Amino acid sequence: MDKPLETIIVDSILDAIADQRLRAGTKLGEQALSDLFRCNRAHVRRALATLTAYRVVDHLPNRGAFVATPTPQDARDIFQARRAIERVICRNAVNQATEQDIADLRSHLAQEAAAKGQGNRPAAVRLSRGFHVLLGRVGRNPVLSRYLEELTMQSSLIIGLYASAHGTLCAEDEHARLVDAIEARDPDAAQRLLDEHLRHIEAGIEFGDEAPPTDMLSAVLKRS
Repeated sequence: MDKPLETIIVDSILDAIADQRLRAGTKLGEQALSDLFRCNRAHVRRALATLTAYRVVDHLPNRGAFVATPTPQDARDIFQARRAIERVICRNAVNQATEQDIADLRSHLAQEAAAKGQGNRPAAVRLSRGFHVLLGRVGRNPVLSRYLEELTMQSSLIIGLYASAHGTLCAEDEHARLVDAIEARDPDAAQRLLDEHLRHIEAGIEFGDEAPPTDMLSAVLKRS
């Protein structure tokens, strides 16, 4: 089944951010996006509304939509919130994960490994976020899952904009060891590994004085 146009636009913008092709403060013009994706502006508005709701895009009155510009304090606050929420999610996952849940997590790990092996940074960032969203579902608290989905979207923006393009976003086995702890029903180990993992990601974020300029949207958001 084909993806809705709004989802294609959202995914394309997130991929461009993850690949460091789309920078903080870049204007996301409705007409430019409409022309690029060969759709009407209503589709673009819905896509931008989704990204705005997740605070990845800022919509400024009388100026339009722009890629959000998170500050170092924003990053600290987001990762602090993630650590608090995901500790509870980890404990829930240890208590409630089924054999199918573990199999789904292992399958996701394989997809992450494939993306990293192919050097596909946008896919790796997207799948890393997807791992944590999946973990939230395994924890079976829909309220926490909704908060986590928003926070992971924001942290993906921060990682895409400011993490080193040449460095590894996380150690190869961090997610795998976390799944091992969940499968072993060890809540203390799972929470510790989760905390170390998030702190490792946060430590790799480097805020520069000025973001490099972005090319025209038509060059940044290439359609196949």
